[in-house]
Amino acid sequence: MFEKIDADHVHASRRSTVYARQMVSTSQPLAAQAGLEMLRAGGNAVDAAIATAVCLTVVEPTMNAIGGDAFAIVADDSGLHGFNGCGRSPAGWSPEYFAGREAMPENGWDTVTVPGAVDTWVQLSERFGVLPFEQLFEQAIAYAREGYLVSPVLAQDWDRSFAPFADRDGFAETFTINGRAPKLGERFSCTGMADTLSEIARSKGESFYRGALAKKIAADSARHGGAMTVDDLSAHKGFWTECIHQDYAGLTVHQIPPSGQGIVTLIAAGILQHLDIDRYPMLSGDSIHLQIEAIKAGFFLAHRHVSDPHTMRVTVDELLDAAFLEACASEIRLDTARTPDITLPRDRGTVYLATADANGMMVSMIQSHYENFGSGMVVPGTGISMQNRGAGFVLEPGHPNQVGPNKQPFHTIIPAFATRQGAPLMAFGVMGAHHQPQGQIQVLNAIVHHGCSAQQALDAPRWHVHEDFSLTVESGLSHLQDDLAKRGHRMLPHEKAGLFGGGQVIIRSGDGYAGGSDPRKDGQTVGF
Repeated sequence: MFEKIDADHVHASRRSTVYARQMVSTSQPLAAQAGLEMLRAGGNAVDAAIATAVCLTVVEPTMNAIGGDAFAIVADDSGLHGFNGCGRSPAGWSPEYFAGREAMPENGWDTVTVPGAVDTWVQLSERFGVLPFEQLFEQAIAYAREGYLVSPVLAQDWDRSFAPFADRDGFAETFTINGRAPKLGERFSCTGMADTLSEIARSKGESFYRGALAKKIAADSARHGGAMTVDDLSAHKGFWTECIHQDYAGLTVHQIPPSGQGIVTLIAAGILQHLDIDRYPMLSGDSIHLQIEAIKAGFFLAHRHVSDPHTMRVTVDELLDAAFLEACASEIRLDTARTPDITLPRDRGTVYLATADANGMMVSMIQSHYENFGSGMVVPGTGISMQNRGAGFVLEPGHPNQVGPNKQPFHTIIPAFATRQGAPLMAFGVMGAHHQPQGQIQVLNAIVHHGCSAQQALDAPRWHVHEDFSLTVESGLSHLQDDLAKRGHRMLPHEKAGLFGGGQVIIRSGDGYAGGSDPRKDGQTVGF
């Protein structure tokens, strides 16, 4: 797989890497097992991915929802296939609609874009699935109807996220128990969610976009003065796309094209190619500083230029041009931190999963409703929690990402994939706001340059660049704080839970796969 280096340079793992011929890895154990059950039933990696994704809306509702978006990369014998499940803004949104505001709102119906996750499940199944679509929903529906016991990280996320929305009728009836968050080990159920998932499964998504569920969503929008209509929902259609890519250390890293931030990972990787990053010890100040500077350059470029592809003024090829990235690398100094003049968007509500089957199919998939509990708007009686992905737009006149009608916002969720000499090798991702590209770079660097296993790469301590480009490091890197501060990094203490994200990795290994799951989440890698 990868060449092993001096053991002193490899971070000690808290879990064992899982080896198996069929595999699912995600952030919640019940969802991982739902996907594994599809593999045992004769399904493929896509069937497993859909079952896992659907189940995650039930068993990790703080981080994703039926009313969210989803993206995927599928690898099989015919190559890589990207799917963009980004919903668009309502037709009624325009700069004038938001006149008088200084910034986009953070929650409520004026942040809700059309959800793309349901359509993503349908289209993945239609193109690649082998099991009946309804079968993929069975475990999720059972957990929603009969209940499940709330896991530790989920309980913490729920408790610190629900309060701003607890007085909203649809939210309170769905996500609170006697007005409070469910406690660790307490059983949570939602019959409305079970009924909704049953209807989606039976109608293959038609009800959600063009039927009874669509009418309920639009009615709730109207009741709260929102702009979303049945026509907005019925017009939605996610699409298959070629992935964008960047060579890195003998591999090719693939991402979904803009309006997503996957290009940040590719820009950073392209810059690091010119900085000899592999010659520095993995957790050294030099290595970390150079990775940070490369990521900051990627964010700077993405937030100036990335938007709905129809309004971008520069091309992906221009942003990934080798000569341009070499010039970017030449401006980075080993002893000096720079602070680009931009502000990054926040995004706290995301789940990531990876699957692989014995026939060689692999899936990298991510699903999100943006911040924890999304917009805070839940359609009464349905369990449909609506995303606040519209908060990713800006109001700056003339900016390519300025809010407008029927438009994709700048998107943070990014499934990643790596190939070697054209052959599928690794499905990976690190959920968590703008930590996603920086987490991907850290995991990638650990695996390809320092011989880490999938699990070791996820266990290693991380750094995090904040929205204002200040820096926080995990406790395993606290000894580097003075070193990094001397280079000009503004250091902040580690006070916010979930800051360093949570990742999953599946790597092809011999006759099967090696997988790891981030200990910062409740999840696990399972296989047989």
